[in-house]
Amino acid sequence: MGKKRLSGRRIAFLATDGVEETELTQPWNAAREAGAEIDLISPTLGSIRAERHGEPGEAFKVDRAVASAKAEDYDGLVLPGGLRNPDQLRLDKKAVAFTRAFFEQSKPVAAICHGPWMLAEAGVLVNRKVTSWPSLKTDLTNAGASWVDAEVVVDEGLVTSRKPADLDIFCAKMVEEFSEGRHPGQAT
Repeated sequence: MGKKRLSGRRIAFLATDGVEETELTQPWNAAREAGAEIDLISPTLGSIRAERHGEPGEAFKVDRAVASAKAEDYDGLVLPGGLRNPDQLRLDKKAVAFTRAFFEQSKPVAAICHGPWMLAEAGVLVNRKVTSWPSLKTDLTNAGASWVDAEVVVDEGLVTSRKPADLDIFCAKMVEEFSEGRHPGQAT
């Protein structure tokens, strides 16, 4: 990875309580090391509490509430997993609309583990190739995706991975896709 491949780019991380800590911090650190500015977006201001495999993790300060966040202010979106995190976010209409807007604007998106649940809710998976935590396979295929069991899948600016063990390759591909910018095939 080039040290400053994301210099001048602003990346949104959409998460709430129950986010898997390493799926938030490792991509966050990779994007920051590549030169990106990062905002943590959540349904409410304050802080969110991460989890480490179901146990309480660290708290993280929220930079912006999703109601005031606009996809046009960002160059990419990261959807970390954790079971509770995307399950709660997909019930928030503003979070779903924020996610969908990245696809409407052909901007790259990276989702890992349970994070792709948001993609199903946003209605952006028709004819897309993805991977995820295995238990999401039926949900994602029902949403129109072609699901594969692979460490990482890249499809026109959409990067998906299965689990924390895939984070190294996920982060590398995330930085690569974010550095390339808009992907015309990303549009819904």
